[in-house]
Amino acid sequence: MDIFAGRSTASTRDHFFTVPLDYADPDGEKITLYAREVMSSYYRHRPGFLLFLQGGPGIEAERPVKFDGWLGTALQEYKVVLLDQRGTGRSTPANRQTLALRGDSEEQAKYLANFRADSIVKDAEYIRRQMVGSDEPWSILGQSYGGFCAVTYLSYASEGLRAAYISGGLPALDADAVDLYKAAYPRVEKKNIEYYRAHPGDIQKVREVIEYLDSHHVRMPGGFPLTARGFQSLGRNFGYPGGFETMHYMLEEAFVRGATGVELSDRFLEWARDGISFAKNPLYAIMHELIYAQGSKTDWAAERALREFPRFSYENALEGSSPVLFTGEMIYPWMFDQDPALRPLRDAAEILASYTDWPALYDAKQLAANEVPVAAIIYREDMYVDCGYSEQTARSISSARAKTTDQYDHEGLRQSDGLIMKKLIGMLRPEAPEAVAHVPFSHRATA
Repeated sequence: MDIFAGRSTASTRDHFFTVPLDYADPDGEKITLYAREVMSSYYRHRPGFLLFLQGGPGIEAERPVKFDGWLGTALQEYKVVLLDQRGTGRSTPANRQTLALRGDSEEQAKYLANFRADSIVKDAEYIRRQMVGSDEPWSILGQSYGGFCAVTYLSYASEGLRAAYISGGLPALDADAVDLYKAAYPRVEKKNIEYYRAHPGDIQKVREVIEYLDSHHVRMPGGFPLTARGFQSLGRNFGYPGGFETMHYMLEEAFVRGATGVELSDRFLEWARDGISFAKNPLYAIMHELIYAQGSKTDWAAERALREFPRFSYENALEGSSPVLFTGEMIYPWMFDQDPALRPLRDAAEILASYTDWPALYDAKQLAANEVPVAAIIYREDMYVDCGYSEQTARSISSARAKTTDQYDHEGLRQSDGLIMKKLIGMLRPEAPEAVAHVPFSHRATA
């Protein structure tokens, strides 16, 4: 299929694979995986494959519509494989509709326990053997959570890798989930300060919305309730390009005068619903804290960590004169009570939060002996992945070259018009200066 009609620059090929749900039981239940292979018409002679590991968790690979950015750069070197990680996109889906077929909450939780990075890496290895060959390694590119998966790959299946590129996705190797969220809340608060500095008039507008929500029972289209805490959770987009502006424009049209007086407008409520609902990617909410679990339960770590940050309490803000702070990408148990897409999965999520025997996702000894070339970009102002932990992990991976930049935030791979991808490739090919973009980096984490 030619996806760039009239330009003949790239084509795609669909691949479907049948793999075990649980690789410890290879003869047991099977699920389907989908991968889209993208090839450049100009560079078909290049034999190498690059597997793109999408951020998330629980989000399908991007659907290319243009031959530019990081993808266009990568296609000059590789055939790119866009994998819909298990449970997402065109792979066997995991959502309230499909999970209802599995039985009670215990069975649902047992099923979902197979959807972490260790299983994703085993999926990738199965696909590699089918697409490339058992003895032929490929390269990987991990964005955000995809970088976490890449480090798991380096830990347990490095023989399948020729090179690993990571953008905004070097995980902490052994930090507790609560500690990670304790490190995250100050980063989120800093983004709030930047937002209000850019739009000082929004301080009062946000207070007015919060005051209204705190004193009224508001429902968004489809009957979805909008609460003050729900509105605060829209801050999860503050770490992405345009996140501040989206909130600002949303607030411009927050209120309208209706038959009963001033009320929140339908336009505002629909905007809020689209930003709050997990209907498109419920697995993101279910699995989010579990990506940090190694040997101990998560037990709603973000909610527990929040107790040490009373500045995020909207009640405290309303009692005083402080701006109301938005929260980040944290997942809270109350979301499973309010969101119709999550409500049927509340008990399964509770069971998963109480699991204590999660296997390790990273092998520090193996990473210290790693021989696979690794290039990683760390974003100093990343709201989602802690820069300090990332730099520490970079120093723990042998053969890794990592650089920290102030120029881009978490989405630098997509935001930089291909420059970050060029930089990553160039970091492993210093003899090819044409591949190295002139992106300023303020600190080298390791060399």
